[in-house]
Amino acid sequence: MPSRRTVLKGLALAAATSTVPLPAYADPTTSPTAEGAAYVPPLHQMRGMWIASVANINWPSKQGLSADEQKAEFIAWADLAVQRRLNSVFVQIRPTADAFWPSPFEPWSHWLTGVQGQDPGYDPLGFAVAEAHKRGLAFHAWFNPYRVSMQTDPSKLHPDHPGRKHPDWILPFGGKLYYNPGLPEVRKFCQDAMLDALTRYDIDGLHFDDYFYPTNTTAFDDSAAFAQYGAGFPDLATWRRHNVDLMVSEMQQRVREAKPEVAWGISPSGIWRNKASDPLGSDTSGGQSYDGLHADTRGWVKKGWLDYIAPQLYWYMGQPPADYSKLVPWWSDVANGTDTLLWIGQAAYKAGDPAQVADWQDPAELSDHLTLNRAHPQVSGDIWYNANDVRVDRIGSISTAVNNHYTRPALAPVVPRLAGGEPPHRPVLAYALRRSGGVEVRAVATGRDEPFLFAIFRFSGKPGQAAFDDARNLVAVVPGDRQVRWLDPEGKRGDHYHVVAVDRVNRTSKPSNGFVVI
Repeated sequence: MPSRRTVLKGLALAAATSTVPLPAYADPTTSPTAEGAAYVPPLHQMRGMWIASVANINWPSKQGLSADEQKAEFIAWADLAVQRRLNSVFVQIRPTADAFWPSPFEPWSHWLTGVQGQDPGYDPLGFAVAEAHKRGLAFHAWFNPYRVSMQTDPSKLHPDHPGRKHPDWILPFGGKLYYNPGLPEVRKFCQDAMLDALTRYDIDGLHFDDYFYPTNTTAFDDSAAFAQYGAGFPDLATWRRHNVDLMVSEMQQRVREAKPEVAWGISPSGIWRNKASDPLGSDTSGGQSYDGLHADTRGWVKKGWLDYIAPQLYWYMGQPPADYSKLVPWWSDVANGTDTLLWIGQAAYKAGDPAQVADWQDPAELSDHLTLNRAHPQVSGDIWYNANDVRVDRIGSISTAVNNHYTRPALAPVVPRLAGGEPPHRPVLAYALRRSGGVEVRAVATGRDEPFLFAIFRFSGKPGQAAFDDARNLVAVVPGDRQVRWLDPEGKRGDHYHVVAVDRVNRTSKPSNGFVVI
C-alpha cells in the first residue's frame, strides 16, 4: 500500500494534468503539496459541525437537565464552533419522530427531559437558532426522516404520538421503530412535521442524515404497503427507492415553496454503489446506500434535487474496503457539472480513538484529508462529526486540521441557485483608527439592509477588485446588524481597510469605501 505522502504527491500531479478547470486556491502551481508553494485559501468554504441529540450524544448531554443547564451547554457548543473557526452548525432537532420545539405534529423529545411530551420550560430550537446567529454561525436544522424510537414497544410512545394514533404507520426493525416510507400519508406527515420548523424559525438549512430505510431490510415487513402501492414496479427494492426518491424530490419542492432562501441537503453514507455492482460506482467494497438503504444518492445529485450533498467519508486514506483518497475524486466527478455543492463529512470521532487502527492514531490524518480535497475544486468544504470530538481533540487531530487549513476566516458557500439574487447594499466604512491594542474599524449598513455578517479586509496598499476574492486579505467575519465595530490587533499605520456586507445566503456586497490608517 502506498504511503500517504505518495498518495498526496500523486494527487497533486493528477491535479496538474486535470482537464477540469481549477479555481485559484486549487491551482496545482499553488498546491499545498508543492514544497514551498503558497496556498490561497477560499473566500467561501463550508466549515460545519454536527451537534447530535439522539441518545444525548452531544446536546443536551443527558436527560432532565434544567432549561438553564441546557442553554449553557448549547452556548458552549456554539462558542466551540467559533473557537475552531467554523461558520455553521448542524443541530439535530428531530432525532426520533419528536421535537426540540413546540410542534403541533409530534411530542416534545424525551432526549430533553427524559419524558416524551414533557415541556422543557423553554424553546430549545428558538434559543439555539438565536445563539448561533449571535455568533455569525449559520444554523442548519438536522432531521431524521423516519426513525420513530430507539426501542420497539409502541406503548412506550407518548399517548398522543402519531405512532400510537396510527399504529399502521410504524414498523419494528432491529430494536427500533420506524415510520413506513412506503405509505404516502406517512411521507406527507413527515414532511409537514419538518416543514413546521422551517416555516416558524429563522433557520438557514434543512438537513437530512443518512437514515432512510433501515439497513439489511429483508426483515423490514412492508409487504402490505408494497401490495397496496407497488403495482408497476419490478421488485420491492425498486419500489422502495422510488419512495425515498419521492421524499427527496418533494422536500426540495416544498422547501423552495416555503422558504427558497433555505439550503436543502442530505448527508448520506459515503458509498453509492461499488464498482463491482455498477460500472458507475466507486472503487470500493463497502456497504452501498443504493442497495442497503434504498437511497439513490448519486441520482439525487444528477437530477438536481439537492442544494448540497455531504457524503460521510468516514475512512482513512488508503483504507482497503473504502479508501478516502478514491472516494473524494469519485464524489467530485458526480458533482462536477451540476448545481449541487459537495461537502465532505469528516470522521472526527475516529481520530485518536484507541479502538481504531494505526492510521487513525496519526494526528495529521484528518488534515491530510483536507489537503487532498484542495486538488478537487468541486469540494467546497467539510462537516465534522461530532461536536464532542471537535472539542476533545484527541491527539491534536482537530487543532492540526484547523491550524493547517482554517488559517483565514471563511464565509459559507453560496447555493448556486441563489447566487444570482440581489446582493446586499454596499456598506459605508466610517473609520479605521489606531487605538490602544490595534486598529478600530467601524462600518454601517446602508439602505434597508441588515447584513448577517460584515467581512473586514485589510491590505498593505490600494486593492484591486480581485483582491476581495482572496481570503488572505480577509481578517475577520463579524456578526452584524445595522453597524459593526471591531478591533484589529494586528492593524498598523498605513493599512488599507474595506468592509463587505454579507447576507444570510452568503452573497456579498460591493466593497465599501476604503480607509487608510494614519
